[in-house]
Amino acid sequence: MSESQTSSLSSQEKLVSDIRAVIADAEEILKATADQTGEKIANLRVRIQDRLLGARIRLDAAEAALIDKTRAAARAADDYVHESPWQAVGIGVGVGFLIGIILGRR
Repeated sequence: MSESQTSSLSSQEKLVSDIRAVIADAEEILKATADQTGEKIANLRVRIQDRLLGARIRLDAAEAALIDKTRAAARAADDYVHESPWQAVGIGVGVGFLIGIILGRR
């Protein structure tokens, strides 16, 4: 998996996490204002609940797509290792060597 794909997946995971936090906060606000009365408040609460439901559905779809991409990347890496085991070992040794050099300088 390339560095840009890894970066993209981690930014997508962060986005999903952030959206989940926003939805949870909005639901908490709805619960906190449950005792508020008035037609405008009632209409606003209904609209917010509808939008939260839509956001939750889209978020679940995005999360499923992210999981599928992650699994596909893992399968691709597994296939590569099975097709070219010595190259994979060489890459692992090279990465380990570089990490050792970097850590050794500290």
